[in-house]
Amino acid sequence: QVQLVESGGGLVQAGGSLRLSCAASGGTFSSYNLAWFRQAPGKEREFVAAISRTGSSTYYADSVKGRFTISRDNPKNTMYLQMNSLKPEDTAVYYCAADYTMYGNVGGTKAPEYDYWGQGTQVTVSS
Repeated sequence: QVQLVESGGGLVQAGGSLRLSCAASGGTFSSYNLAWFRQAPGKEREFVAAISRTGSSTYYADSVKGRFTISRDNPKNTMYLQMNSLKPEDTAVYYCAADYTMYGNVGGTKAPEYDYWGQGTQVTVSS
């Protein structure tokens, strides 16, 4: 069973950048599809990006495509989300999520598809 801890959130001006990290422990990291979700106040949790077990496949929400990059370092048991050209509408709590899989395809975009979640890290983008 994997445990996930996010870090790297903070306050940044519009147009700026942040890199989030998701450190995993307690499981075989390379056996999990991973994803980032976010939740703004008063809104449902929404998909941001996903990455396959090996990192060879990625998928992005249209709202972040071209600005965010998801990656993972399996030997370091860590996943990243590089966020560039941030906008005020990117303000949210960002969560990392994991889904155990035996397959090489990237995971889904729905929150119930992921069994393990971190506690979240706040990202605030000021205008």
